[in-house]
Amino acid sequence: MKPSLLFAYPTATVYLALAASANSLPFEGLLKSLHILPDQAPLGKNNPFDPIMAPSDDTVSTGVIISDVIGKTQDIAIFSGLTRDIDSVSDRLDDGAKNATVLAPDNGAMKSLKRKPWEDAEDYKAFGESAYEGGDGEDRAHRNLRRFVEAHIVMQSPWEEGKKAKTMAGNEVWYETKDGKKRIQPADIEVSSIADKVSNGEIWIIKGALV
Repeated sequence: MKPSLLFAYPTATVYLALAASANSLPFEGLLKSLHILPDQAPLGKNNPFDPIMAPSDDTVSTGVIISDVIGKTQDIAIFSGLTRDIDSVSDRLDDGAKNATVLAPDNGAMKSLKRKPWEDAEDYKAFGESAYEGGDGEDRAHRNLRRFVEAHIVMQSPWEEGKKAKTMAGNEVWYETKDGKKRIQPADIEVSSIADKVSNGEIWIIKGALV
């Protein structure tokens, strides 16, 4: 698993911080406090948040895999950071023999989530405000985060329009073209662009989250 800005911290420490901040710190502020989302990052070839231009429909970066490029698109910096601590996801994106289509919510969609990606309303019903405290709470948070991230990884590429496919979370999705725009179904979320086409799949930027 490749290191990332998000998980430069020990995992247990991160989740303790998440639990402690769950009800007091907005998602964007929490990301900045953990150095996931910079206040302002200078452009430059060594900056992992530099934007990259979307390729033309026929352009495929050969010899490059998803894990090489997913952290380089500024518009999906939040989601790409979250993928690094999910072994099942990072391993797949780092495997040139396993294709995938990444449906990456843009930063705006991530900031607009009604709940943080490691939260579940059922957990709060069952365990109250301390749902994510302690070891058991950390485990619950990690399971929820894994489910959230895996729900955005379609286990095939190329992916034909109208063809139903499974995500790593086991959900069934497909896409249709409406008014010249791809829309992920059944959630009807617009695909704003294709950030990259590489040897083991594609990264699509979407304007919502599959929750």
